[in-house]
Amino acid sequence: MKICVTSEGKSLQDNVDPRFGRCSYFLIVNPETGAYESLPNPHRDSTGGAGIQSAQYVYSQGVEAVLTGNIGPNAMMTFSEAGVTVYTGVSGTVAQAIEKFVSGSLTASESATVNQKFGAGN
Repeated sequence: MKICVTSEGKSLQDNVDPRFGRCSYFLIVNPETGAYESLPNPHRDSTGGAGIQSAQYVYSQGVEAVLTGNIGPNAMMTFSEAGVTVYTGVSGTVAQAIEKFVSGSLTASESATVNQKFGAGN
């Protein structure tokens, strides 16, 4: 299984980025082995469509779940249609977020937590 955690940096010790579509990095993690790959978000500075483009990019990495602080409606809809589970309200370090996921203490989100354009200009 692969999960994606939005991150402010490249490592497991960096903080979870509260933005999905405009986060700095996506950490693609195998929570069973601890192996991970750090991918810079190529859509971070997009003038429009960052949520959808980021969701499509993350989905193309083969993830089954996304851990983030917040997610907008377009990215949420993209993941919902693809069958990817999204967990919002996640904070702390990426390593702490993974621990919460593995322990089952995160609750899947049913809808977006922010409106379109959240994080633009940050």
